[in-house]
Amino acid sequence: MPELPEVEVVRRGLADFTTGRTIDAVEVLHPRPVRRHLAGPDDFVALLKGQTFAVPARRGKYLWLPLESGDAVLAHLGMSGQFRVQPVGAPDEKHLRVRFRFADDGGEVRFTDQRMFGGLSYSEGGAELPSEIAHIARDPFDPLFDETLFVSGLRRRKTGLKRALLDQTLVSGVGNIYADEALWRAKLHYAKATETMKPLQAREILGHARAVMGEALDVGGTSFDALYVNVNGESGYFERGLAVYGQEGSPCPRDGRPIRREPFMNRSSFRCPKCQPAPRHARW
Repeated sequence: MPELPEVEVVRRGLADFTTGRTIDAVEVLHPRPVRRHLAGPDDFVALLKGQTFAVPARRGKYLWLPLESGDAVLAHLGMSGQFRVQPVGAPDEKHLRVRFRFADDGGEVRFTDQRMFGGLSYSEGGAELPSEIAHIARDPFDPLFDETLFVSGLRRRKTGLKRALLDQTLVSGVGNIYADEALWRAKLHYAKATETMKPLQAREILGHARAVMGEALDVGGTSFDALYVNVNGESGYFERGLAVYGQEGSPCPRDGRPIRREPFMNRSSFRCPKCQPAPRHARW
C-alpha cells in the first residue's frame, strides 16, 4: 500500500494538472471504486459536473481534491489505486475505473485500480479536511504536527514500537516499509515495548521516520512493481536505497549479518539480528 512519500508524489502531480480546472464530465466505469459514496455512481457524477478543483491536499496516506464549493473528492489508493493524466483519446488503461474530463482543451484525469481496494467518495464540506478522516493524526511533515504530543502518546501506549508507528491515530503516513527502515536506522527491534521508551528515543525514531520518508520523496517514492507509479506513469526509485525492507538474506549495510524476515501483523518485518536484537521487554 502506498505510504506517505508515494501519496505525496501523486498529490504534487495532481496539483500541477487539476488546480483551477472545471469538471465537464465524470464517467464511472465500475461501481466498486465509488462504493463509499452511498448515494451511488450517478449521484457522484451529478455532484461533480461543473465543479472546479482547488489545490489537492493530503494527510498521511489519504489524499483529497478540494473543490472551490467547499466540498471535496476523497481518495484512498488502497493496494493498487493510481491517478493518471492522459491526453483525451489516449487508449484506456486495462483497469480504468473513473474518468474526469474538463471544460478546457487539456487532458483528462483517470483513476485506475487493479485490485479495487481503493476508491473515491464525495465529501460534503471536506475541502479543508474531510470528516471521514478527521480521526487520522497529522503526519511528521505537517507544519502543525506536535512532536511533544507524539512522544507522550507513544510512551503511554503499552504495545510494540512498530505497532505504534503504524497506528495512524498516533502519527500518520508511516507504513510497513518506512517503519522497518526507521527502526533499522535507530537500531531498535520492532517489538520494543513503547512504555520503556525514553523521550529521547521516541524523538529519535520519529526523526528517522521523517528522514527516510523525506529521502524517499526526493526520488519519487518506492516502486516494487507497476501497481505504484506517479501520475505520469513513472516509478519511484527508493527501492535502491532500502537497507532492510524486502532484503531478506542480504547483508546488513552496517554489520554484514543477513537480514531476517519475520511474520508481523499478517505481513512481514525485516531487521538485522545483530544491530536490532530482541529486547528484554518485548511486546509482540
